[in-house]
Amino acid sequence: MSVLDQISEELQKGKAKAVKELVQKAIDEKITAKDILEKGLLAGMDVIGGKFKNNEVFVPEVLVAARAMNAGTELLKPLLASAGVKASGKVVIGTVKGDLHDIGKNLVKLMMEGKGLEVIDLGAGVDPEKYVDVAVKENCQIIACSALLTTTMCVMGDVVEAAKRRGIRDKVKIMIGGAPITQAFCDQIGADAFTEDAATAADLAVTLCA
Repeated sequence: MSVLDQISEELQKGKAKAVKELVQKAIDEKITAKDILEKGLLAGMDVIGGKFKNNEVFVPEVLVAARAMNAGTELLKPLLASAGVKASGKVVIGTVKGDLHDIGKNLVKLMMEGKGLEVIDLGAGVDPEKYVDVAVKENCQIIACSALLTTTMCVMGDVVEAAKRRGIRDKVKIMIGGAPITQAFCDQIGADAFTEDAATAADLAVTLCA
């Protein structure tokens, strides 16, 4: 088994220490940082994402796999930067104003990072203008909004309006998700995409960034 396959395998098991050691081994073997990231770390997260979508693994397994991935990417970051390797897209994510639930949002963030996207996490209770400010400043392709309450989901419409006011509506895609959200609601407020689960959201985000 190649060192890249080993990285993928250990990542899927959530073995952060082993992943870190194997990433170092791959670096020592002069494998490019891009290959280590894509064929090792992201390949492993891809498997986890697929299994999560099919209910073969659950949130705890995703969290430990993501932690293992982060342990590996820490070593790669300086090498990727010097090689000029860029993330495949940039997303600003947060739970909307008035809503403090962040488990779903955190999961989507992990899945997106597992697909090689750069994710700026604004946390929970995010004001509509804040999403737009960060999207403009950081040149994000996607604004991703989460809500768990029927009383806060309407704020997502305010985010769409805020993006229109700032003149970035044609440049940025707005993705929404959360327990009470439906495709009908997405269409109603004029958002670009609604997904039912974190793994699908990550896949779609990659497509939208492309």
